This record gives sequence, structure tokens and C-alpha cells, in this order.
Amino acid sequence: MTDVIVVGGGPTGLMLAGELRLHGVRVLVLEKSAEPLGHSRGRGLHARSVEVMDQRGLLGGFLAESEKFRVGGFFGGIHKAWPEGLDTAHPYGLTTPQHVTERLLETRAVALGAELRRGHEVVGLDQDDTGVDVRLADGTRLRARYLVGCDGGRSTVRELAGIGFPGEPSTVETLLGDMEVTADRATVMGVVEEVRKTQLRFGAVPDVDGHAGLYRIVVPADGVAEDRATPTTLDEFRRQLRAHAGTDFGAHSPRRLSRFGNAIRQAERYRSGRVLLAGDAAHIHPPTGGQGLNLGVQDAFNLGWKLAAEVDGRAPEGLLDSYHTERHPVGAHVLDNARAQITLMGTDDPGAAALRALLSRLMDFDEVNRYMTGMGTAIDIRYDFGDTHPLVGRRMRDVALKRGRLYGLTHAGRGLLLDQTGRLSVTGWADRVDRVVDLVDAADADVFKGSDDTPGPPAVLLRPDGHVAWVGEDQGELVARLERWFGAGAGDDGAEVAAGG
Repeated sequence: MTDVIVVGGGPTGLMLAGELRLHGVRVLVLEKSAEPLGHSRGRGLHARSVEVMDQRGLLGGFLAESEKFRVGGFFGGIHKAWPEGLDTAHPYGLTTPQHVTERLLETRAVALGAELRRGHEVVGLDQDDTGVDVRLADGTRLRARYLVGCDGGRSTVRELAGIGFPGEPSTVETLLGDMEVTADRATVMGVVEEVRKTQLRFGAVPDVDGHAGLYRIVVPADGVAEDRATPTTLDEFRRQLRAHAGTDFGAHSPRRLSRFGNAIRQAERYRSGRVLLAGDAAHIHPPTGGQGLNLGVQDAFNLGWKLAAEVDGRAPEGLLDSYHTERHPVGAHVLDNARAQITLMGTDDPGAAALRALLSRLMDFDEVNRYMTGMGTAIDIRYDFGDTHPLVGRRMRDVALKRGRLYGLTHAGRGLLLDQTGRLSVTGWADRVDRVVDLVDAADADVFKGSDDTPGPPAVLLRPDGHVAWVGEDQGELVARLERWFGAGAGDDGAEVAAGG
């Protein structure tokens, strides 16, 4: 019996597998597709996901195969300049094709010891008090202590676990395809610019995934397909292009044709016993704002260390349930802003056009632009830990230390105590939490100083996902928070590390 079976080898499942392996959890990833993704669905990492990759030492690989972009307040088709003063050391996103993201995350997970089996479809599961039995399409039976469904919006795991998926069905659909065209680029982009004045669900991106002459084209479909399994055809694409643009650009040689709707749904719960959900298996929404892949990767980042602690037997009571408690509201918030964006992008409603114009003017104010950008990039997330201190519950941005940077200390996925007092101790938790005492030169700025230049707290406890679990200087309070997030102490001699060491 393995520790955890992850169903789905996309970005969410592969990120989760790597996080679990950091803590020695035996992981098996089952992917239905026999071959890796050859094209890209999601095409970007927002600022918080960039931070996540940096926290695990993966950012260099992404930077080598991506381009940075800086679009602030991208909401409902409204583009604004990147705002100043955003609370991150990574004020940009990355245009990373999804197949590159998957390759980089797979390489990491496998290097850490995860097993990936392609061409394996889950068709049945049963769980009891000690584990989950999984049945595959070829008749194979497997057993694991826990199972996580990362198998997309039509999740088999979610259905088999009996988890409800309420929400709203699609009312409109959009065609999406990668294809070549005979029209020259200037003609294509000129037509796109004109059509988007009245139809925001129309567009074309040239040289997709570095393939010269290959365009990714989106155009409204003619209604909603009764059967989502009905294949999209090139003839249908050409017909809709002519209907909206007066030309089909001479589209030919499609590499991929698909359709997506504006359905919005969220799982009623992210955990049912020993079965959990993450990524699109837990929530679906239109791709407006490019939030889907990022939301899933961040689900995995939240879940990985908690599930590892549960498998290891050291999780404090309620830790694994905190995955749902923290991530379900985040997913609900993303779904709400997706609803708002779809409303703003309505082309047949004068009210929507008026709202879009009003919001565009409001977003010219720096404070509004920062708010919208923080929401869209997920750097504004604050989990409710029942503490009123403004830092507690938020993730901590990367900061310069005496030697190196904060995120350089987080690659192993352990807790971290940043102790400027020199008096605090993690004795009993040194196998799970590092204590950093050699923070900054006296002449340097306070590393905890807020964006408003107010003095920061004397010590900060970070969870493995980088969110602040406690601030203060009282050892008794620290011990209580260590027990809350990391379980009972082991009675060891608390280790200390130098910043950057």
C-alpha cells in the first residue's frame, strides 16, 4: 500500500506530488492520458505562483523558458499598467505554456521519488477507516492511505466520492483553436482590434508556444452544445469567424480545436474522509483572467505539507481539515470575480458596457489598480487564523537577509522562525521548523517592515507554505502556535540556521 495516490498528472497533481515527496511521503500519480500534453491550455503564472516556484527553488527553470509580463488590474477585458508598490518581490507574471509547466513539475516530482504512471484510468474507489481502494479500467486494483483527485472539471474521483458540485451551467460557449492561417499578421491583428471593440470573446495570439505562423484563435460559438463531447470542427470555426469578423483568415491545418463554456461550479467540500480534491476537480470557472491553473497549483501548495503531516502521524487535530477551511473560500472568491468578469464582458447589454467603462475609470486610481491586481494575482490572500495582527494569515514576500534571501531558506518545505530577538527557541520542533537568527546587518532595513514603513514584529513564524502563523516575542505564545501547526514537540535540541545558510 502506498501513502498517497494522486489522480491526474496536470500542474496541480504534479505540484502536489513534489510537495509530498519533500516530506518523504510515498506518492503514485495516475494519469489517464498515455502521453504528456502536447499543447497548452493555461499559459501563465501569476505573481503568487511565481513566488511559489521561487519558494521551492524552481523559478530558474521557469524563467529560462518563459517571458515576463506586467499587466495590472487585468479584469473583464480591461488592461491597465502594472501598479507601483505591490507587496511582492516578483512584480510580474510569466507566459509559460502549460506543457512546459507540466514538464518542469514532473521532472521535479520524479527526481524527488514520485512514481508517475500514464495511461491509467481510475474507474472505481472505495474507502474505509484505514485507506482507499482504487480500481483501474484495466482491472488493476491499488490501495493507498489517501487519494487526491486532481483530475479536472469532469473529475471521476469527485463523482465516485459522492461530493456535490453545485453551481451554474454554461449559458454561452467559446471556440478555441490552434491553427495556421493564410492571411498576413497585420491583417489578422487589424481585424481582431476592430472586432474586439464590440466582442471581447474574440481574439488571436500569433506564434503560439514558439511555433511561427501558428495562431491561437478564440471566437464565440453558435449557442451551447447539447453534448460537450461533440468534437469541434474546422468548418464550425470558419463559420463563426466569418459571422463575427467577416473573414475566416484562410484558417487551415488545425493542431487543436476545443470549446469552453462559462459554467461556474465548486465542490461542496474539498475532503470526504480519505479522499480530497484539488484544482479543477474542486472548482471550475471561465478562463477569464487566467486564474485556473494558478488556483490549482496554490491548492496543492496548501495541501501538500498538511497531508504529509497526516501521513507521518504528526499532524495536530484539524490540520488536514484546514485545507478545506482555507482554500474553499479562496476558490469561492475566484468564482465570484469570474462571474463579475463575464458580466462585464457581455456585448449585448448596454448596462455591462457602462459598468466596464466605469470600472476602467476607477482602475486609473492607483489604489484601485493595486487592489484589482492583488486579487487577480492572489498575493492579497489572507487566511483567517483568528489573529488580528495584519501579517498573520498572509504569505510573506521574499526579503533580503544578511546572506541571501528569505525564499532561499524555504526550498525544503519546512516551517521557519525568523527570530530578531535571539531569545526564542524551536526546541522540540527542529525536525520540522528551522530557526533563523542571523537576519540582517544593523544598518539594513527591518526585514519585517510593512509597505507603509511601520516597524515590524520582533519574530515571525512561517508555515511551510510561507504564510505567517504567528508574530511576537513571547516563548509561551510561540510554543502554542508550534503545537497548533506542527503538532507535539519531539523533545530535541532546536537547530539554528544562519540566513542564507
